[in-house]
Formats: sequence, structure tokens, C-alpha cells
Amino acid sequence: MVVTETNIPARGWLREAWRRMCAHWAVKMTGTLLCFAAFFAVYFWLLNHARSPVTMMPRIWLDRVIAFEPWALPLYVSLWIYVPLAPSLLVSRRELASYMVAAVAVSLVGFGIFILWPTAVPKSEIDPFLLPSLSFLKDVDASGNAFPSLHVAFAVFTALWLGRLLGDLGAGGFARALNWLWCLGIVYSTIAVRQHVALDAISGAILGAAGAAVHLRIARGGAPGGPGG
Repeated sequence: MVVTETNIPARGWLREAWRRMCAHWAVKMTGTLLCFAAFFAVYFWLLNHARSPVTMMPRIWLDRVIAFEPWALPLYVSLWIYVPLAPSLLVSRRELASYMVAAVAVSLVGFGIFILWPTAVPKSEIDPFLLPSLSFLKDVDASGNAFPSLHVAFAVFTALWLGRLLGDLGAGGFARALNWLWCLGIVYSTIAVRQHVALDAISGAILGAAGAAVHLRIARGGAPGGPGG
């Protein structure tokens, strides 16, 4: 069944969203944790095993406009809450498997670029180790694997998919706006905490948008009921 705004009352979209989240919840939770574990295993291995000289990414005018803001760290970390939201609203195992394949494809493109062209971020003009809120992040995630920013790629990938699903649920403008504000906040935070430069964020946004566009087109055209159907 195709879920549209015509067959779900606007006031009932939260109830329908909760029903979807509860469907196959154990599979979704286990799959999410396994995907995160596999992603980080590959990501950190590549971070510490560059196969060629590392290129330092240049800053552009946008990096000068966006100031160093330690308070943006919660926004940066919130990606790991944001990313599971879209797959949590899918209701069939085929859709979940398709979503996982698309997410893996986006990761593999990013990893392939990291292997062929290792990159890093220039040292920040402000030493983040003087700020306790950022010291752990800098210890764990050195500023490598810079271009493209997979942090941004998955924020944009999620925003596009979640936007489509919110539309299918008949969610109002506030929920849709909040989705994009959250995404933009995450994108902003990657530059504001100096984990990435603007070119990393731009390339990550292109990668995430391309991955979501291709997958949404395939999902809409090839699956009865489309995503969430």
C-alpha cells in the first residue's frame, strides 16, 4: 500500500511513524549497530594506513566566514542519532536491505577516494586540546579521511530520505523544516569544530545527495508501494 497524505490524516502521522518504528525493531537496531561497527572498523583502518602521501585540504572563503565554535560539538555528534531515523520508518525487510545497500554504496565511494587520495585537514587556528569538550573527538578521530566528508554525506543522504518519508506520512511543514535544520546544523558543525574544511563538506553533500537521489529513484520505480509502502 502506498502511504500518502490522502490516506493518513495529518494529525495521525506521529502514530503511524511510531507504528513503523516498532515494526522489526530488533532487526533495525541490530542492523544499525552492525553497520556502525563495520563502518568505523574500515574508517579507522584507512585513517591509520594511508597508501600514499596525505594531501592537506585548502581552506576557502567559507572557512573564514564560519568561526571555530566548540558549542557545535553536540550537533556534530548528533549525526549518530539522526542517521537511524530514516531506516527506522521503513516497514519491510526488503526496503531495509535496499537502504543498507545504498548506505554501503555511499560508504564505499568515500572509502575508495580515501584510498586513492588520502587527505587531511589543516591544523586549526585554535588548539582544540585546550577545550575539554573537543579533546576526546580529536583523540579518537584525527582530522584525516577528509575529502569527502562522510559525516556530511550521511547527513544529506538521511535528510533526503527522511524528507521523502515524512511527506509520505503526511507530516506537516514544521517536521519537514526540522529535518532540514538538523541536517544543516550537522553540516555546519563539521566546519565549526574544525573536523573538516568547506571543500570536504561540499563534496560530502554532493556524494550524499547523489546516493539518495539514485536510491530513491530506484526504490520508487522498482518497489511496490515505494519506501515505507
